[in-house]
Parts: sequence; C-alpha cells; structure tokens
Amino acid sequence: MADTLYETIGGNRTIQVAVQRFYEKVLADDTLRTFFEGVDVVQLRSRQSMFVSMLLGGRVVYTGKHIHAAHEKPRKMGMNETHFNTFLTYFRESLEEVGVRPERLGHILELLRASRDEVLRP
Repeated sequence: MADTLYETIGGNRTIQVAVQRFYEKVLADDTLRTFFEGVDVVQLRSRQSMFVSMLLGGRVVYTGKHIHAAHEKPRKMGMNETHFNTFLTYFRESLEEVGVRPERLGHILELLRASRDEVLRP
C-alpha cells in the first residue's frame, strides 16, 4: 500500500515524465526561456526530479544547491511572482497530463507554493 504522496502518484516514473513536460512548457514560453539560457537542462531536470521526489516523501536524497542559492541568477535577471505563478501553472498542467488525480494535485501545489519565499526573496 502506498504511504507517501510520492508513491501514491506513481513514484519516480510519474515525476520524471511530469518534469520533462514541465520543462518543455517552460522552454517554449518567451517570458521564461531566458532564465534557462546556458543552463544544462538535462542536469536541471534531474535535480528538479530529485527535489520534487524528496518534497513528496520519496526516499530520494536531493543533492542540488539550496533552493534559494539555486535561484540566485534568475532573481538577478528579474524573476518575480508572476514568473513563479507561471511555473506553478505549468507544473500543475504537467502533473495533470501524467494522470495525477485532483485530490493529490492540490497537496503537491501547496508544497511547491511553500517554496515561494525561498525562491523569490533577495
């Protein structure tokens, strides 16, 4: 029986596919694409998958930078609350596309929203 949100939504496979779709949407968006110029997107997807897996209770150790430090460059480039909300919209859409049920989706988005201050504070 699944006992974590991570397991309930399908674990690693679900998260990896959702993160892949998320970055496809982000990189196709003219208002977000510039934040990722010169970034190794393959590595970024890997780190994002780790972070989300850990956040949802998976037995995954996130080995990336602290979330505040990881977003230093985008903040200096002008990333703001509007961008953050667009990221959340794309992540929600991506989770829906991989079959995450609405009752799970709300909880996941709450967890992601909780990182807003760490991502955006100067």
